[in-house]
Amino acid sequence: MIRLATSCIEVFLACDAAIADAKLGVRTSRDKEFHFQNWFTQRLEETGIPFEPSSRNSFPDFRIVDPPDGYEVKGLAWPGRDASFDANSKVPTGFHNGRVIYYVFGRYPTEITEGEYPVIDLVLCHGDFLNAHHEYVHKNKSVQGLAAMATS
Repeated sequence: MIRLATSCIEVFLACDAAIADAKLGVRTSRDKEFHFQNWFTQRLEETGIPFEPSSRNSFPDFRIVDPPDGYEVKGLAWPGRDASFDANSKVPTGFHNGRVIYYVFGRYPTEITEGEYPVIDLVLCHGDFLNAHHEYVHKNKSVQGLAAMATS
């Protein structure tokens, strides 16, 4: 198989085919992140593209070996938030440590607690679509004594 200079087309097509074929996600806990990441892991495995598996609090969630792409995966319950997502302390970006970064947003039904669920829809976009300002460096600042002020 001839590989393109990016993995995003193969990855998107694998995700799209899985949605069309009703390949379900499996929720095994209340952790809102990992069940959709597990569904996405299965799609990456189906492509045969070599990747480094996800680990807790890593950025991006998935690092493709060749070409050097990365995928940050965001599962969103629907109905739910319509105009926001959690970026934790990492501002969205299209480039990080020599990798092109893509964001994968997948929506799934809010009602599920455990068991199988469909992926309702999916967006795969370059990180620059969310933030094209590469020079911004986020300074994670904590505020000391905030809890004490709130209770007084």
